[in-house]
Amino acid sequence: MTLNRRYFVAGALALMTAYAAPASAGFMAEVAFTDLVEQQLAQATHPRYADEIWVLVNHGASTLDVYRGDNRVEHFAPVSVGRGGTSSRRVSGGGVTPRGEFHVNRFNFDSRWHLFVGLDYPTPDHARMALRTGVYSRAEYQAYFDYYRRYGNPPQNTVLGGAIGLHGLGPADPDIHERFDWTQGCVAMTDPQIDRLEGLVDIGTRVVIR
Repeated sequence: MTLNRRYFVAGALALMTAYAAPASAGFMAEVAFTDLVEQQLAQATHPRYADEIWVLVNHGASTLDVYRGDNRVEHFAPVSVGRGGTSSRRVSGGGVTPRGEFHVNRFNFDSRWHLFVGLDYPTPDHARMALRTGVYSRAEYQAYFDYYRRYGNPPQNTVLGGAIGLHGLGPADPDIHERFDWTQGCVAMTDPQIDRLEGLVDIGTRVVIR
């Protein structure tokens, strides 16, 4: 595979983040336990029922595909993710797009990015992993689920970050978008592409990012 600047920048930032991470008492446990999100992703690319409309974002190919069951009905490329690439373990401010299985939970038609399709990140599995790795304290973990039970959606202001979704370019540079991963953690498409996607998805549509 040809190494282009998109992958070089994402790889370099990911390495910098890894080596800059502070040591913690739970480090050895983090190495050993099962990654709940990756475990979920192993089954996520199969439709839940025959005519399910669902979305697959493939970071490696810089693509976003819409499926009805097993049949692809729309293909968008290239799409951009966070400057730090993708990871099942995201924290606020890292420029990383979270991997995992999500659901559309809101639309913002007045977004700076032309149109914003929000996702229900961080999911309960992200919260459970945050507790296991020491990113969440027990109190923060409990507060996450208290909020989720009360409002039906995850809190957006914890150390795991929030405001993750799919959006257009708005004022962003189309040339940068063509060549690099540039967002703070969302998945970006061109404005015509996000308009088309909005017509295919709805609240509750499953979105897989891998």
